[in-house]
Amino acid sequence: MSEQSQHIASAFDRDLESIQALVMKMGGLVEAAIRDSAQALKARDLELAEKVRKGDQKIDELEDLINTHCAQVIAMRQPIASDLRTVLTVMKIAGNLERIGDYAKNLAKRTEVLSHMQPIGDATSAIKRMAREVEHMLNDGLDAYIRRDAKLADDVRHRDLEVDQMYNALFREFLTFMMEDPRNITACMHLHFIAKNIERMGDHVTSVADQVIYLATGTMPGDPRPKDNQSIYKVDGALDEADE
Repeated sequence: MSEQSQHIASAFDRDLESIQALVMKMGGLVEAAIRDSAQALKARDLELAEKVRKGDQKIDELEDLINTHCAQVIAMRQPIASDLRTVLTVMKIAGNLERIGDYAKNLAKRTEVLSHMQPIGDATSAIKRMAREVEHMLNDGLDAYIRRDAKLADDVRHRDLEVDQMYNALFREFLTFMMEDPRNITACMHLHFIAKNIERMGDHVTSVADQVIYLATGTMPGDPRPKDNQSIYKVDGALDEADE
């Protein structure tokens, strides 16, 4: 390798280290948003919910900053092959993190509405457990990214099935509460959308895991993501519109 090529490679590595630090900072903020939004819902803590809502702006700013830095790296260093794959993967992971942050913000918004309603059984505790599982999946997914660990990333993908099963159990529980007493419908619908948003957080975490596997092996996972039985969405043979 010529001296000039070595200089370019070294500069590229420094750029990637800088971008990677931003991704980890963003990931830490998103993990906190998941944890705090679920805690705010359970404790009816409106101050904490407001903190999550305001904190989403910082997550959005970090995504913009990461994308800007990645664009500069592509323009200045003109990476190819695995180097280009690394930069594009980072941009996709940042996009997944931004969406998870949006779902946490939505959860925080609904907390204020639900704080004025009667609690629905032990639903908020179940939602908090579901959010905790997604938070742990994200932590492991980001760890897999740092270590380029395809095996750990594949483990994260398969754990999404557990999140799906938790969501399905909650869905059936909310249906029962609504059929027992129509006065529960409004609160159950808000809780259902919250549970669905957390289930979608899990989907974005598995997308992060997919990107890590691609980064580590050069190939996207060939098998479809494990998903739980979708039959619960069918109401008289039609799809539940709330899930569309």
